[in-house]
Amino acid sequence: MTKQNLSTINYKIIGLTGYIGLLIFMPLWLIVLNPSESLSPTLSLVMFTLPLLFPLKGLIQGNPFTYAWSNFIVLIYFLHSLTTLWVIPEDRVWASIELLFASTMFIGCSYYAKYRGQELGLSIRKKKTKEE
Repeated sequence: MTKQNLSTINYKIIGLTGYIGLLIFMPLWLIVLNPSESLSPTLSLVMFTLPLLFPLKGLIQGNPFTYAWSNFIVLIYFLHSLTTLWVIPEDRVWASIELLFASTMFIGCSYYAKYRGQELGLSIRKKKTKEE
């Protein structure tokens, strides 16, 4: 097993903080704090919590590939928060918290995937041959 740098560990903690924040905050917001009149609690739970469960195992295991592709999932929450900020003024506080967690997860996961991938010798670039 390769050793992780302190900065890599910090980025993992930052990414997981944003992830766990979203995982706890989204159902709390949409079911308890400010339930939607148009969506049932079950549908809200499925739409806004289920996507976060897909990368759970890989994030806990510290898989840099999972940290990289989980950013596609966090973009849903990023866009949801920005849309809510724009459209529903009375939910600005809740949308700002969602934006904070989504941004935290995005930044932490991006840098963790980059630096942990480098530590493990992973690369998406093809190695150049001597002829190139």
